[in-house]
Amino acid sequence: MRLVEIEEGADRRAGTDADALAITTIRMLAADAVQAAGSGHPGLPMGAAAPAWVLWSRFLRHDPADPEWPDRDRFVLSAGHGSMLLYALLHLFGYDLPRDELRRFRQWGSRTPGHPEHRCPPGVETTTGPLGQGLGNAVGMALAERMLAARANTAEHPVVGHRTWVLAGDGDLMEGVSHEAGSLAGHLGLGRLIVIYDDNDVTIDGPAHQSCTDDVLGRFAAYGWHVQRVADGEDLDALTTAFDAAVAAEDKPSLVAVRTTIGHGAPTVAGTPEAHGAPLGAAELAATRAAFDWPDEPFHVPAEVREHCARLAASGAAARAGWLGVRAAWERAHPELAAVWGGAAAPPADLEKLLPIFEPGSATATRAASGAVLAALAPEFAGLVGGSADLAGSTCTTLPGTKAVTRDDQSGRTVHFGIREHAMGAALNGMALHGGFRPFGSTFLVFSDYLRPAVRLAALMRLPVVYVFTHDSIAVGEDGPTHQPVEHLESLRLIPGLAVLRPGDANETAECWRVALRHDGPVALVLSRQSLPVLEPVRGNAIAAHGARIVRDDGREPDLTLVATGSEVALALDSAAALAVEGRAVRVLSVPWRERFAEALAAGAELLPPCPAVWLEAGVPHGWEALARPGDTVLGLRRFGASAPGRVVCQALGYSVPAVVRAALECLGKETACRTN
Repeated sequence: MRLVEIEEGADRRAGTDADALAITTIRMLAADAVQAAGSGHPGLPMGAAAPAWVLWSRFLRHDPADPEWPDRDRFVLSAGHGSMLLYALLHLFGYDLPRDELRRFRQWGSRTPGHPEHRCPPGVETTTGPLGQGLGNAVGMALAERMLAARANTAEHPVVGHRTWVLAGDGDLMEGVSHEAGSLAGHLGLGRLIVIYDDNDVTIDGPAHQSCTDDVLGRFAAYGWHVQRVADGEDLDALTTAFDAAVAAEDKPSLVAVRTTIGHGAPTVAGTPEAHGAPLGAAELAATRAAFDWPDEPFHVPAEVREHCARLAASGAAARAGWLGVRAAWERAHPELAAVWGGAAAPPADLEKLLPIFEPGSATATRAASGAVLAALAPEFAGLVGGSADLAGSTCTTLPGTKAVTRDDQSGRTVHFGIREHAMGAALNGMALHGGFRPFGSTFLVFSDYLRPAVRLAALMRLPVVYVFTHDSIAVGEDGPTHQPVEHLESLRLIPGLAVLRPGDANETAECWRVALRHDGPVALVLSRQSLPVLEPVRGNAIAAHGARIVRDDGREPDLTLVATGSEVALALDSAAALAVEGRAVRVLSVPWRERFAEALAAGAELLPPCPAVWLEAGVPHGWEALARPGDTVLGLRRFGASAPGRVVCQALGYSVPAVVRAALECLGKETACRTN
C-alpha cells in the first residue's frame, strides 16, 4: 500500500498542476545550481525528475522532521553525480537544507557537495558517486531490514517494515559490483528492495549502447528479480502503476526500467552527452526557462510547490506517529525484544571479560585465534553478524550455534556472500548504515583489492565495519605469488580513517578484536594462515593508546630494537634470542597498529629507545622507511613471492633468523662506526 495517498479527486496523470509544477521546480533548481557552481551534472536531475517526484510524493515513507526515524524508507541515489536531484527533493520536502545551500552547490563548507555524502545534509542515506556502490549499499540495507524484521516483528506489532528504493543509471548497472549485488539480492529474495533504472541511453562518451547492449531486464529476471519497463518517463500514471506493482512483489526485488531523456527540457542538449556533466550555459539555460515558461529568477520555488510538499511531509509525520504507537505497544508486550532494535549494534558492556585468553608457550594461527574470539562473542553479542566470500572455513569466521540467512528465513546471523567480494564490501556498508547490527566480512588479504572501493567509502563515512583479512603474507607458501600479499598492507594503511590491525599472536588478536569493536570507524584485521607462538596476554591499553607493545626486554639498556608486525614478531623474537647469545641486549616491539604507533611517535611518546632499530615486515617497506631514523635498517620486500612451502619462501626472501641477525649486526656495526668516527 502506498504511504502517501493522492489527494481525493486529484488526477494521477501527467499534467496535474501540482505534479507538473513540482517536477519543473526540481529540474530548474538543478540547472540553476550547476550553472551557479560552474560545474556539475544537470542531465540526470532534469531527466529523472518525474520518476523521482512520483516516488517521493506517492510512495516514499519518510518524515523530514525526523530523518533518523528507524522505520523510514531508505532512498539511495546510486547515480551520485546527479546529486542535485536529491538536494532539490530534500529542500522541497523540508529537510534541514535551506535554499542558500543550493546556491552554494559544490562550494567549500557547503551542505551540498558535488556527490552525496552521508548525513550531509540529513536525509542523505549514504555516500555515493563511485558507480554501483550505492546499489550494493542498498542490498545491504534491504538485507538488514529483513534480518531485523525476522528478529523483532510479531503478528500484532510489525515494527520493522520499510523499503529500500534506489535510483540507478546506466553506469551503475555496467559496473561489476551491480552484477554481484543483483545476483545476491535475487538469491536472497529481498522483496523490499526496488531499483528505478534511469534508462536514458547516454554516457559521457556517447550513447550507452555503443559500449553496452545488455538485455538489462532479462539479466535481472535471471537473477530472480521482478522486472518492468515504463516506456515514457514523463507518464506519471504509468510510473505510479509500475511502482505499485513493484511494491506488491514481496517475494523478490524489483527493477523498474524507466526510459527518460537526459537534460529533459533543455532545447539543444537534451538527449545528448552534452547534458551530462557540464552547466547548460547562459543561453541554453535561458532557452530552458522559456521552454518551461519559468520565471527569470534563479532558484525559484513556487509557493504552491512549497505548500504541496508541506502537506506531503505532514502525511509522513503522521505515518511516523502511527509507527511510534505500534512500537510503544510492542515494547510493552515484548520487553525482551526491545533491545533488538537499538542496542544490539553496540558491543557488550563486559566485552573484555568475554574475550578468551590464550596459553603462552602454545602455538596457533591468528586466524584461528580470531575464530575463537568470534565463538566466545557469538552467544553474548546478538548484533554481531556477517560472513565471508565463500571462505569461512579458511578465514575462521563462522559463528557457532547460529543459522545462515536464507531466502526463507532471515533470522540467522551468518550471511553467505558467495564469491562476490565487491558486493560483500558494499553490502556490509549498507548493513552498517541501516543500523541494528555490527557487520563483519572476510576474505584473503590478497583479495582485499576486490572490495577496496567499499572499504574506502566505509572510511569516508566512518562506518563500524570489521574486515577480516587472512593469509596475510608470503608464508601462504605453495599457492604462490598470486595469493601472497606483498603490497596490500601498505595499500590499506594509505586509506585515511581505516584502522589496520596486524596482531603478532593469539592474545594480541583478542585485544585487536576488542579495539575493533570499540572503534568508531572501519577496521581491517589482518591475520596469519600459519601457527605462531602465543605470547603473554596484552596488559593495559597499549595497543589502543600507542599501537604497540614490548614483547621482549632484557632489562638492560638495549643495544638494538627489533620492530615487527604479525607473523614477523615471532621471527624477531627468535632473532633476539640468537643475538642475546652473542651478548647483545635486544628489545622487541610488536606494532599491531602502525598508524596509531606513528601518531604516538609524532606526539612525543618515548616508544623507541635511542639505539638503532631494525624494522621487519614481509611487505613493501615504504611506510616503514618513513618512520625509520638515520642508522636504522628496514627489511621489506620489493618483489613478489614464489610458490613453495611457506618456510622455504620466507628463508629464500630473507625472512629467517640468520638473515635478521646479519642485518642487525650490520646495523650495529654502522652505529659503532659512527661513534668511532
